[in-house]
This record gives sequence, C-alpha cells and structure tokens, in this order.
Amino acid sequence: MLAPGRAPVLVAAGGTGGHLFPAEALAAALAQRGIQVHLVTDRRAERYGGAFSEQTIHVVSSATVASRNPIALGRTAVMLGRGYFQARALLARLKPAAVVGFGGYPTVPPVLAAAWAGVPSLIHDANAVIGRANRFLAPQVAAIATSFPDMFGQRPDLAAKATLTGNPVRPAVVAAAATPYVAPGDPLRLLVFGGSQGARIMADIVPAAIGLLEPALRARLAIVQQARDEDVARVRDAYGRLAVAAEIASFFADLPARLAASHLIVSRSGASTVAELAAIGRPSILVPLPHALDQDQFANAGVLETAGGAIRLSQDAFTPRRLAAELAGLFAAPQRLTAMAAAARSVARLDAADRLAELVLKVAAAGTNQ
Repeated sequence: MLAPGRAPVLVAAGGTGGHLFPAEALAAALAQRGIQVHLVTDRRAERYGGAFSEQTIHVVSSATVASRNPIALGRTAVMLGRGYFQARALLARLKPAAVVGFGGYPTVPPVLAAAWAGVPSLIHDANAVIGRANRFLAPQVAAIATSFPDMFGQRPDLAAKATLTGNPVRPAVVAAAATPYVAPGDPLRLLVFGGSQGARIMADIVPAAIGLLEPALRARLAIVQQARDEDVARVRDAYGRLAVAAEIASFFADLPARLAASHLIVSRSGASTVAELAAIGRPSILVPLPHALDQDQFANAGVLETAGGAIRLSQDAFTPRRLAAELAGLFAAPQRLTAMAAAARSVARLDAADRLAELVLKVAAAGTNQ
C-alpha cells in the first residue's frame, strides 16, 4: 500500500454536486489515511466544492460535447486540448500517486493526461449506467469503480477492470444515516428538490398538487422545497395562498440533515440523490430527468423502485393530479412509508468511500511497483 503522506491523490470531477459529492467523500476517507487530496474541476465547483480548500482546487479548461455541429465540435476539441496540457503541467507539479475521475467532461483532460503519462489512474461512475465521459476514459485507466453490479455485461475487457464499491456519500450523509426513520405524525414533513441545480418542474407541479389535497391533509404538512432562484418567490407565494407551512430556498447546505428529518421526499434521481436516500433510508417519489442520452436517472430510480423504497414517475406522468393522489395515499398509510424507508436502506453501501479509498491505494501501489 501507498505510504501515507508520501504523495497526494488528485481527484477530477465535473463541477456539480452529483460528481463532487462522491469526490468529497473519497477525500475524507483518504484524509483519514494521511493522504492529501487535490481537486481538479471546472468553474462550477465554486458552489459545491466547499469541502476542498482554495489551495487544493485547480481549474482546467474543458467543454461538453453537446452538439454534432462541426464548428461546435472544433471548439470543444480546442478547449479539451487546452485542458489536457494544463493537466499535464499540474501533474508535473503535484506528482500525484494516483488520479481518480468521477465523471463529467472536466475529468477527461486530467484523467487522460494521467493515463498517457503513466500516472496510476482510475474512474468511478455513480450511475446505474456508465456516463459518456467515463465510457470514453474506461479503456485508458487501470481500474473502474462502480456503484452498481454487472455494468459491463457486453464488455468483458471492462468488466475485468471493474470493482463494485458503491457510490461514496459525504460524511454529513453518514452522520445523518444514524437518524432512524420515525413514522409520520404531525407535522408531515415533505422535502422537495431537483438535484444540486434545482428543477423548474418541481416548482410547476408540487404546489399545484398540494392545492388538490384535502384541506385537513394540507394543514398537517410542513414543506421544505428547493427552487431555482427565479422560482423561489412564486413557489413561496403559492404555498402562502394555500396557508401551508413551507420553507423555500435555492440551495440547502444542510440537505443530508433535512433528508433525515423528512417523512417523504419528492426529487429527481441523480446518482448522489439515490445514494443518499438509500444511506439515510427515506421513502421517495422520484421523477427522472427526461431526454438524457443514457437515461441514467431512470435507471438510478429503478434501483430504489425495485427494492420497494421509491415510486418512480416519468415526467409525463408527473402531473398535479397524479402527485396529489400519490401523496394522499402514502400519508394515509404510515406503515407503507416505514416499509419503504427500510427498503431504501437495504440497498445502501455506507462503506463505499472506504472501499473506494482502498482501491485507489491499491492502484497507486501497483503503479509504483511497475
């Protein structure tokens, strides 16, 4: 194994919560082993990268392949190429023991630079289907950490590199997981969010659904809802007109604690959201982001639905009337919510960060011994 403190580990992640939260969890696990961690990312990390000090955050150029237009593809190639050379310079300066990619196109330059420079490298994929950036990088790296089993049935070459670690959750989530689920009483605590960047669909549908509930049920609700900055005022006004107790904000830094305090969650089904719902053990109604090329959120929600811990609704089915019916049915059956909480918890892997940390050290040691 790698000698603690001898060389840092570089983690690379796209600048959204879904990529950065697992990176943060790994950093905490490696810090416990005496390993310093640096983060390479894009500029969006200013909001979600708070677990890393300013001195250990490095921004490299990147771009997402979002169009087949030749001009757009050319610009993307230029940005990724610039990021590659920036990453090579960063590797030369930091001399990391290993580089770990967590998905998103900002991971491509540093992971590719590491692989081509002979620095031990691996990737982690948080979703039930591997993302495009990680699909591109998978043949280049020494190891692949997965959150779900059997992700490479048609690719034995990649399956041979894969290790099931689970999706690491932040220390705050592990702490919140110690809070047992308490059967709904008064108030009925409903948490609504759309992922780390919010979602307009929640602002459009949820207040309208609450308005369709029986007044006696509405009076029992205490709602916490994340909304986009431009939607906060209208969501707050909607609940005010309904005389429903509600706290609305564009971002909750203490979301794990709020998950633990909730009786039911309505949300998107990003990988970190699903991992945190499982770790804390809370029932949910999940609305996968539609139109994604890989349908990763649909697959993620399916894991909890199959276990019995969630209801998965397509966005087309996510109407005020349907949501109101689901809410009324669940709140009328507290024993079902309790069973869903236990079912969600059954698929949790609370030791995922430690599993991934050990894999990182193994890959680093193997590279050192070559």
